[in-house]
Amino acid sequence: MPVYSMTGYAAGQGSGSEAPPAAEAKSPGGSWLGLEIRSVNSRFLDLSFRLPEELRPYEPKLRDMLSAQLKRGKVEVRATLESGSGTLVVEPSARLLQRLGSVHDNIKAWLPDVQPLSVADVLRLASTEQTGPRDWGPELMALAEKTLRELLQARKREGARLATALTGKIEEIRALTRQATPLIPKLVAAQRQRFLDRWNEAMGATQGTSPSAPEAAQDRALSEATAFAIRIDVAEEITRLGAHLDEIERLITKGGEIGKRLDFLIQELHREANTLGSKSAALELTHVSVDMKVLIEQMREQVQNIE
Repeated sequence: MPVYSMTGYAAGQGSGSEAPPAAEAKSPGGSWLGLEIRSVNSRFLDLSFRLPEELRPYEPKLRDMLSAQLKRGKVEVRATLESGSGTLVVEPSARLLQRLGSVHDNIKAWLPDVQPLSVADVLRLASTEQTGPRDWGPELMALAEKTLRELLQARKREGARLATALTGKIEEIRALTRQATPLIPKLVAAQRQRFLDRWNEAMGATQGTSPSAPEAAQDRALSEATAFAIRIDVAEEITRLGAHLDEIERLITKGGEIGKRLDFLIQELHREANTLGSKSAALELTHVSVDMKVLIEQMREQVQNIE
């Protein structure tokens, strides 16, 4: 199953008549229906519509169509209706203008603050009077279905690019874990020996003033050194990092709606990398931790675009 991005764009245009475009451009009744669908990342599915008044009744059907195919993302649907030619402006009749003026005066008498009709409103009403109201439903839904398929294909292509980028980051983090793994036992042993040396120096400085037996002091030194070595041992963090990377890779291979689970795993990766840095007792491990956190942050930005 493919990985889908939440980012995509698709646009389509349909004819308002069955005539071919060349013939329609010469026809006074010709018009064009345009549709755009834009999608960006969002935690949930957020649909917004910008439709002309003629298409407003079809918004619920469009919403149902998109909700059935999209699960996450901020999606904007914009539709336009345009005349086939700029010379096809319908001149309003004197009868229509007289009727509009009378209705306008009556409305103003009751609602003084109402906005007056614009020239565009009058021309639209004149066009409707001449051609009659048109049912755009079948053409709009067919165009919306076609445009939605193109949007899904665009999101699929973007998702494939994101999956490839995430796989590359996973390999880079694994290379860092392989770089850190051989350092762990050496660092633990070195820190343990350093602790014992400092302990022996302190015991030598206080020799003769402490009644404690040398054997008891040595046992305590070994216990303290072992506890300190355990605190700086990051083998467990390295193991968990590998497990999280395996799970991320499995989800990318599986595909589908994986964005939220990937986001959770990225948080876990970040926590393990932070722990690795805080427990680091050598400059080499600190550099590994910093490089890991940079890569994980880059993965987080990409995962936020996955559905």
